[in-house]
Amino acid sequence: MRVVQRKVPAPADLGLELIGVPQGADLDLDLRLESVSEGVLVSGTVTAPVSGECGRCLRPISETLSVPIQELYAYENSTTDETTEEDEVGRLQGDLFDLEPALRDGVVLALPANPLCRADCPGLCPECGVHRDELPADHSHQQVDPRWAALNNLNNLIDSAPTEQARAARGPDHEEN
Repeated sequence: MRVVQRKVPAPADLGLELIGVPQGADLDLDLRLESVSEGVLVSGTVTAPVSGECGRCLRPISETLSVPIQELYAYENSTTDETTEEDEVGRLQGDLFDLEPALRDGVVLALPANPLCRADCPGLCPECGVHRDELPADHSHQQVDPRWAALNNLNNLIDSAPTEQARAARGPDHEEN
């Protein structure tokens, strides 16, 4: 058994659309390498900084993620070749193995699909785009039924028209108080 602790740069595209590990950021690897009958069992944790945007309010998010990983890398010509598909288990190439696919799977699957800056984030007002936590409690927007929008526009036009024109638009049968 061998214990390995290393810092390695993060590969490109390690994350999702809204959150991920910045390219080149330090990944802290704390790994244990064990020789087993089929190959080398790699287990341990990967700690990485993640950054992105809140899925509700688009504020920046910056956290640290710690993910457990465990992967078997089979010896060349081992019985694992006969019992598994080619891409199901990692393969040793001499004394080397490629840890990036296991790191990518572990980190990307641990990231939230809809990251939040805080659990109770209210998000943005869908009408004006202002953060809801910065708005007064009675904030609202007048919603006009789209079927009546044309009449509402006509009413606004009449209300803003000069008096003589407004009377003419209302017609001769309309009496004013």
